[in-house]
Amino acid sequence: MNIHYRRSLRLNGYDYAQSGAYFVTICTQNHECLFGCVDDGEMRLNDAGRVVRSVWQALPDRFSGMEWDAFVVMPNHVHGIATFVGAGLALIGDKGAASGATTLGDVVRAFKSLSAININRLLRRSGPVWQRGYYDHVVRDNRNLDRIREYIVTNPLKWTLDRENPQRTGASPEEDDLFDLDHDTRV
Repeated sequence: MNIHYRRSLRLNGYDYAQSGAYFVTICTQNHECLFGCVDDGEMRLNDAGRVVRSVWQALPDRFSGMEWDAFVVMPNHVHGIATFVGAGLALIGDKGAASGATTLGDVVRAFKSLSAININRLLRRSGPVWQRGYYDHVVRDNRNLDRIREYIVTNPLKWTLDRENPQRTGASPEEDDLFDLDHDTRV
């Protein structure tokens, strides 16, 4: 009998509920450009893109001890930094929260679910909005945090070189340096 196991690429032994900053990238299913377009280096959100931004911004209201840092919606993906403050997160209003701290995976799952439901309603469609899994990186120090913030803020300016752009025309050395860090994962 052939049993296939999905290999986790998470940082081995790392507690994703502990305090810290986490850089995440979440891509649409089949890299479909659903959220707007980049025009002259500026991201122009459509209604679906505004839904994504709104859901992302509202998650700290749902999860205590969580804060957002830099964030950008791109045509077919989002980049953001989630910061957990305090020892572990608790889901607001969840009586079972004491049994286990909320993890980065819980937050990403909530984001993907809530945004997909709202986008599918808006666009009168069904089916997946997001690809399975996401990319994450544990931010190790302030220098790394500053590099990631800069990458997020300038991402629309470099859309023609972005690895997620279906019409990519080149490669960005900065992007390759950022993503070649030894703690990047895709789950």
